[in-house]
Amino acid sequence: MHFFLKLSTRMMRMRKRSIGLVILGFIVLSASVAFLLEPDTFHNWFNAFYWVMTTMATVGYGDYFAATPVGKLFTMFLYIFGIGLLSLVIGKVIDSISELQRRRGAGTLTFRGKGHVVLINWSKKTQSAVEEVLCYIPSCQIVIIDETGRHPLEQLEQVHFISGDASSDEVLQQANIAEARAAIVFGDTRIDEASLIDGKSLLIASSIERMAPQVHTTVEIMLEKNIKNFRHVHVNEFVLSHDAISRLAVRSALQEGNSEVITQLLSRQHGDDIYEIPLERSWKTYGDAFQQLLLQGATLLSDRNDLGINRKLDQPIPADARLYIVADEATYRRIKG
Repeated sequence: MHFFLKLSTRMMRMRKRSIGLVILGFIVLSASVAFLLEPDTFHNWFNAFYWVMTTMATVGYGDYFAATPVGKLFTMFLYIFGIGLLSLVIGKVIDSISELQRRRGAGTLTFRGKGHVVLINWSKKTQSAVEEVLCYIPSCQIVIIDETGRHPLEQLEQVHFISGDASSDEVLQQANIAEARAAIVFGDTRIDEASLIDGKSLLIASSIERMAPQVHTTVEIMLEKNIKNFRHVHVNEFVLSHDAISRLAVRSALQEGNSEVITQLLSRQHGDDIYEIPLERSWKTYGDAFQQLLLQGATLLSDRNDLGINRKLDQPIPADARLYIVADEATYRRIKG
């Protein structure tokens, strides 16, 4: 008994690859021995291999079995050692799965995917952003970077978590920032001073720009006076944290129903939404695009950030124009393709 305990303890300490090689060698050797002991029973080596596997798995179909005393002794040997080895493998597999789940929850696993969205600093706004991204692209992979030590949305398989400081090169590499589709930096609400929140966001944005300048970066800014600093590091988009809420509240108070329209446009979960559409060769002017889109159930809204193009319907559409429409998803998909 002491020998078996000592042997099992040593094997438990072995690496997974070493255990795999040992078990593979044991199965091949056992199949060879079984075929040599009873060639008339198994007829060929593969049948002996098949018998060893079914015996070790305790299946025992009964289509092959040892007929000689020596063969039966060897069968008992397989029961004792083979089943033990197979149980060891199953235990190692379960341990590996448990370890992966533990590391996933702790945020220490490196993300290997591409075309994902990176969300930095966890908060209620980040949770809403996750819901909005998945509503926009249900198959999209999301990586959350935060300094907490626990996955905030562990129940969602599409959401990967990285624990650490997002301004660190190692953490950004873990999130595979170079292959990301976009990155959104939310203000760290655990910091009391607004200027310090912007300072941390600026440091993160600078790290992303240095490591992955091609990634579209959006940053939440607390103080309007800091916008010039974010422009200096070439942030693609920035959002003033309290500005949108204040404007929405005023419009709700002074223009009844106005806020509901804006709320619909801010979320893909309700009503019509804003979509970018490809240019058609037949559209020469903004008027051509406006009329054809209107017939399909969509309203031409802007060219990039120019909301005044409906007053320029006679002007030609530039080759680098990016047109946006207001429509429902079905209309958008019909127009797009």
